[in-house]
Amino acid sequence: MILVIAGRELRGLWLSPLAWTSLAVVQAWLAWIFLILLDEFRGLQGRLVGLEHAPGVTDLIAAPLFRVAAWCLLILTPFLTMRFSEERRNRTLDLLLSSPVSVTAIVLGQYLAILAFLLGLGALTALMPLSLATGTTLDFGKLLAGALGLSLLAASFAAAGLYFSTLTAQPIVAAVATLGLLLFLSVIDAADFGQNGAGGLFRYLSLFRHYDALLLGLFDSADVAYYLLFSLLFLGLAIRRLHDGRLRD
Repeated sequence: MILVIAGRELRGLWLSPLAWTSLAVVQAWLAWIFLILLDEFRGLQGRLVGLEHAPGVTDLIAAPLFRVAAWCLLILTPFLTMRFSEERRNRTLDLLLSSPVSVTAIVLGQYLAILAFLLGLGALTALMPLSLATGTTLDFGKLLAGALGLSLLAASFAAAGLYFSTLTAQPIVAAVATLGLLLFLSVIDAADFGQNGAGGLFRYLSLFRHYDALLLGLFDSADVAYYLLFSLLFLGLAIRRLHDGRLRD
């Protein structure tokens, strides 16, 4: 049932102008950034030849491109996860909750549909640096780690957005609240708190600090666990919120 719901929601997403417009704008922006990074790399090649352990194509093109892609997903995802808010505003959420389908299946179906769309966008992004494999030497380990990090970020963004969409009947409010939380967790480690407990906690909570480690090719199970726990937490909160609404009805 989860896959049935996911397939239906994904088809509905692709039929909406928001999905196609977002995909076109993001890909055009990332393609422009990719060409800029490629041009800068060509200009640096002469100076990199004599350097020991000089950064390669993956470090100077793929990693920065993935960083920009992550910020694009952060801005885009809140506006793709407003479905429950729209259902509540249109007064069709009660009808959905009264169906014989479990709340868990409804939430996970919505989540998988959004995640599939975001992963498709991430795959198109990864194809840009991958296209250089025929003429240059790519570090496929770093490339895969970066793609994994982008996928985990997308999963976290989608889970947070779905939860906030269950809280209000105003889709824009849900999107702005999601964007605010994601931005806060992205820059939470910007302030210097030294090595005290607060500084360590803020660094651990930072969404992008774990991502930067993966972009460097440093695979740590703690980073993967952080994103998985983040996603599970907000998915659990979304399920609990809708379950409570079903019980009240």
